[in-house]
Amino acid sequence: VQLVESGGGLVQSGGSLRLSCAASGFTFSRFPMSWYRQAPGKGRELVAGITSAGDSTNYADSVNGRFTISRDNAKNMVYLQMNSLKVEDTAVYYCYVGFGYWGQGTQVTVSS
Repeated sequence: VQLVESGGGLVQSGGSLRLSCAASGFTFSRFPMSWYRQAPGKGRELVAGITSAGDSTNYADSVNGRFTISRDNAKNMVYLQMNSLKVEDTAVYYCYVGFGYWGQGTQVTVSS
C-alpha cells in the first residue's frame, strides 16, 4: 500500500491550494478515504472524509464550507480543495485509508 500526497506549499491567507493523494497497492474504489492534518504541537485531526463511491462526504467544523474532498476512482486519486485558507490551517496534511495506512504528508503553510 502506498499513499503519496502532493500539492502543499506556502500561500497567503485567503488563498487556495489543491492537495492530491495518489493511491496504489490496494483496490482503491472499495475503501473510504480521509484527509487528516497535524499542526505543530498538536495531535492529528480529521479534516474530511469521503465514501468509497464518493457519494457522501464529511468535514471538520473548522473547514466546513471552505474545503472540498473528492476522488477519482478511475485514477486512484483523492483530492482536497482548500479555499479561503487561514493561518490556523497551517499543518502537515496526510492522506489516510481506513484500514490503517498513511501517506508521508505534505506541508501547508498559510501566512498572514
